[in-house]
Amino acid sequence: MSDIKTIFVTGAGGYVGSLLIPALLKEGYKVRAHDIYWYGEDVFDGVEDKSNLTMIKGDLRDADLLKETIPGSDAVIHLACISNDPSYDLDPNLAKTINYDAFLPLVDIAKESGVKRFIYASSSSVYGIKDDPEVTEDLPLEPLTDYSKYKAMCEDYLNKAASDEFTVTTIRPSTVCGYAPRLRLDLTVNILTNHAINNGKITVFGGQQKRPNLHIKDMVEVYLFMLKQDTAKIQNKIYNVGYENFKVMEIAEKVKATLGTDVDIVVTPTDDNRSYHVNSDKIKNELGFVPKHTIEDAIMDLKAAFEAGLIPDSMTDDKYFNIKRMQNLQAK
Repeated sequence: MSDIKTIFVTGAGGYVGSLLIPALLKEGYKVRAHDIYWYGEDVFDGVEDKSNLTMIKGDLRDADLLKETIPGSDAVIHLACISNDPSYDLDPNLAKTINYDAFLPLVDIAKESGVKRFIYASSSSVYGIKDDPEVTEDLPLEPLTDYSKYKAMCEDYLNKAASDEFTVTTIRPSTVCGYAPRLRLDLTVNILTNHAINNGKITVFGGQQKRPNLHIKDMVEVYLFMLKQDTAKIQNKIYNVGYENFKVMEIAEKVKATLGTDVDIVVTPTDDNRSYHVNSDKIKNELGFVPKHTIEDAIMDLKAAFEAGLIPDSMTDDKYFNIKRMQNLQAK
């Protein structure tokens, strides 16, 4: 959209943000990159031209800072959160203050500041465990954890804030995979690839649970795509974004086959039997978005990054593992 020139991104220094910010800059947007930068402030060192980049270091719960820095932005992409259930459970009160309590004023401030478009990264975990073979956007939400419950409550609050001047859209991504400057190695495909390359062995917990996966380049492309859609098409809309639904054991076998290495796959029991098959036809049928990358691409991207020395100390450095970093920071 020609009227969207300046983008305010929360969680800019995170896994998806670290790839999204350079992509937005490449598209010619001015970017305000808000993050507390727990995982390092060097995340955009690889960006050559930073003339349109403003880094804003701060806590999402600091409403005064948001009131200072959001005005003049045309769109907000909200990525910031304590992500996934285990990280949330480390300190449920901290997680609630960031994931839910800070979300409400963020939406209000964005709207009051004249932001035209608000894109929210929710989660496919809001569905809970479904027996339906295809989990579509019109199924009832049955969040099983505080993490997913507050994601669902944020969706509801955002939808009620929509107006003729304030277009709101929710994305429900699946598990993201692949290489990014701020890398996570605590997500299924990335975990298995790291262990296959650097441990010579893949441990699969359970293995029969089905997981929907999404290449990080496609995740970034969704946000770029949404910024260009007509407001009438995406107002108050919710879209699943998760394409390759595979059992964890099938993903392990893909890792082994793609790398062409003779690694052992060891299966251990697990209490985590969440299994679901996310259907993402709606965004294709309504808007025409289709993904371009695969799990195999993600595995090969990670392999290339390991070989280039871009992922040092991948088994031990806490920056790759959200829970370890949060524990070590004793985040409050």
